[in-house]
Amino acid sequence: MKRLFLALPLLLVITACGQVSAPADPSAIKVGAEAWQAALNAKNIDGLVALYTEDARLMPPNAEMTTGHEAIRATFGGMIDAGIGIELVTVEAAASGDKGHRVGTYKLMSDGAVVDAGKYIETWERGADGQWHIANDIWNSDNAPAPPMKHKMHEGGGMMSMPHVMILHEVEDGAHWLEAWSGEDSRRNMFMANGVANLHTFQSADNPNLTGVVLAVKDMEAFHAMLQSEEGKAAAAEDGVDLENMTVLMEAK
Repeated sequence: MKRLFLALPLLLVITACGQVSAPADPSAIKVGAEAWQAALNAKNIDGLVALYTEDARLMPPNAEMTTGHEAIRATFGGMIDAGIGIELVTVEAAASGDKGHRVGTYKLMSDGAVVDAGKYIETWERGADGQWHIANDIWNSDNAPAPPMKHKMHEGGGMMSMPHVMILHEVEDGAHWLEAWSGEDSRRNMFMANGVANLHTFQSADNPNLTGVVLAVKDMEAFHAMLQSEEGKAAAAEDGVDLENMTVLMEAK
């Protein structure tokens, strides 16, 4: 009898070990990933949202975590409205039981030009219907983050908020203009060296030649001097910007 009791803990350990989830075939996850890419490029937001669980979490760069289908629709619907396409590469995909993950890289495209590149990790879950869905989605860009905004001080010691400027223009070739904002010798670097702390580029989905930038300006004098300089005018001409028809909007307080 003593031997029986002594054997019981060992039996329980062996039984528990036998319940460890075995590796599963990750091919369904890869198929789901291909469907995700196809849905975004086809502007099929409903098909894309359906690939996520109801309580899926999105963790985009430089933004708060959001949850659920409405958040997913808003995030990727905005990309679709902006005319953005995507190329995904799977680096690793694995599954065990009803859980899986995928690691890969992405390129965001606009009119054939790469506007961003980075990496991502997804976790996947298999539901009661046997279908795999994304439960967590996190990604970030390979591009270096913008330098921290340095606010000027009021004479009284308080911090001054940094003004924002919006520039709208119609260019000769939207893809050419957008390409000029990426790379080592980009317009982004030029602006950041002349009073701009941060900026975002925009392009109309209906008219790719309708473009613009929104800028956080820390040194308005240096910024205006750059726009009026021969270097600034030459850059605008090279990018196909018509300075006579350019609209500049200042932030209204």
